[in-house]
Amino acid sequence: MRRARLCWPEWGRNQVPQYPWDSDTQGLLLAAFFSGYLFTQVPGGYLAGRLGGRYFLGGGVLGTALLTLLTPSAASLGVPWLFTLRALEGFGEGVTYPAMMALWACWAPPLERSRLVSLAGAGGNFGAFVALPLTGAICHSLGWPAVFYCCGGAGCVWALFWFILVSDDPRSHPRISERERDYIITSIGKQGGSHGWSVPVGSMLRSVPLWSIVVAQVCSNWTYYTLLTCLPTYMDNILHFNIRESGLLSALPYLGGWFCSVLSGVVADCLLERKLLGVTAVRKIFTLTGLLLPGMFLVGESFVGCAGGLAVLCLTVSSSLSGTSAAGVFINQLDIAPRYAGMLLGITNTFGTIPGIVAPIVVGHLTKQRTMAEWRTVFCLSAAISAVGALVFTVFGTGEPQSWALQDTETDTRGDTETDAKEERRVR
Repeated sequence: MRRARLCWPEWGRNQVPQYPWDSDTQGLLLAAFFSGYLFTQVPGGYLAGRLGGRYFLGGGVLGTALLTLLTPSAASLGVPWLFTLRALEGFGEGVTYPAMMALWACWAPPLERSRLVSLAGAGGNFGAFVALPLTGAICHSLGWPAVFYCCGGAGCVWALFWFILVSDDPRSHPRISERERDYIITSIGKQGGSHGWSVPVGSMLRSVPLWSIVVAQVCSNWTYYTLLTCLPTYMDNILHFNIRESGLLSALPYLGGWFCSVLSGVVADCLLERKLLGVTAVRKIFTLTGLLLPGMFLVGESFVGCAGGLAVLCLTVSSSLSGTSAAGVFINQLDIAPRYAGMLLGITNTFGTIPGIVAPIVVGHLTKQRTMAEWRTVFCLSAAISAVGALVFTVFGTGEPQSWALQDTETDTRGDTETDAKEERRVR
């Protein structure tokens, strides 16, 4: 990798560096985050499931925020430095989603799982909705380095509140009511909470339902990461929106995705509470909706050409409908193995991160000429991959707890935690 050359053009009222990186280099830098993100998923899920998710989730975000503050300096040193920094950001951030799932295993009652987990997971879409237009405005007025200073600073402030307000489980929370604590503990039962140091790795790796989740998440994430990393480029090169317009319009799909994620969680729980459908049927329906329908609108996007209004409509509807999978495959780990949900999410997210590395590079390779025909290939490829994921999960997915996840564990070290909880209730 070559050292980037610097020039200092005037952008607004500020002098900011500009780097002559081609599409391949840009794709490589976009993928760097995910190359680090891969390595801490499984260890993070395992340790969060054993020790609790509070410090792993909060520490992952805080570490990434601090590194984000260093991004402009790393860019000025050259591509290798920036690539390394982004890989380290991914390394720290990789523990966050597995830790979040480990926390929900302790906090989310079965009939409230869909809405709670989908609401938390929808934060990614809402963050993109806020960040895209905001960063466009910041870039225009203050220059792109200010984006990293603002986002990194916001992450540090968030971490402060996180460590003050959050506890690993209801038993250790100082401000929860006794009634709510008992309700959560009773609803989740002995299969929730932390696991021991020993986990049934062999049974996990032989589990067909787990591999169906892996395939579905890989296929779903291909489209998600393609749009997340490359949509602003498409808005600029094909639809010819300026930086402020592309920031705002690129944000619309994520607003729709956030809304559909939250709505799907509420609807899924209502179906389960009223016993209209079983867990397996609910997970498959929302996964099909979240993979097949977005793919159809991406195909439509590829044929509307440069018609700005229709193009934005297709992209918005596609990304919005993809949010419904939040009540499907995304939380399926909690269904099939609640005690090991953090580690399972680490496994599925490790594979699911591969598109984050590969997709930007593939898009960069396929769009070297920056033509609509090249982007049509990108969108149709994403739609086909989504269809494969929907088919695999429909055939092999399930919402039933697996036998290897129910094998108990009274002898593992989690028994110490359960004993403490029983003693606490006895004292009361």
